[in-house]
Amino acid sequence: MMARGAIGPHRFLSPVQAGLLLLTLGLFGVIVWLGLLGLPAAIESVGAETRILPDAMIEADRDTVDELLATFHRADEAVVRRDLDGVMSLYSKRYNYHDLAKSDVEQIWMALFKDYREITSSHTFSVIRVTTTPEGLLAEITCTGALWATSERGNLRVPIDSWHEEVHQLVKEDGAWRIRGNAGEAPTVLPFGTAPHPLF
Repeated sequence: MMARGAIGPHRFLSPVQAGLLLLTLGLFGVIVWLGLLGLPAAIESVGAETRILPDAMIEADRDTVDELLATFHRADEAVVRRDLDGVMSLYSKRYNYHDLAKSDVEQIWMALFKDYREITSSHTFSVIRVTTTPEGLLAEITCTGALWATSERGNLRVPIDSWHEEVHQLVKEDGAWRIRGNAGEAPTVLPFGTAPHPLF
């Protein structure tokens, strides 16, 4: 019996290998997708932008909204510093994104920090909803945005990840908001040229 990932007539990729492969294959498709969507060109610039739409639906108090925004700001700052520990501290111990665990995402970030520099992001929130569950507080944030970087090899500014109205889920864990994953089921087949969104 052949081990998973071994060379043979049927080779199976691990979730991390599949994620990295799709991130690579998705670069061109993401460029086209962003152009069709008409996202602001500012997301290509060096720097992070997190904003709430003026007509966003907010179902949370002001202090909680500020805490959630601070979580994304800390994530952006850690990425700019290429601080892997800082980035991973913002993920929940219970993190799961379509079978990608926290340890899998850590490997993806390690690869990104190795191959890219000036990694920046854009987040636009249209819904922020906080509810109480049997496990504690749950925040669901509907977000459109992208992650850009400069390639170490080609010195080109390229899109690494993008998302449109994804619902980020955050939980209150050890006194702080942490990313648990995204709502919704994983698509059986990803459209050609698209990449998964395991990062933010």
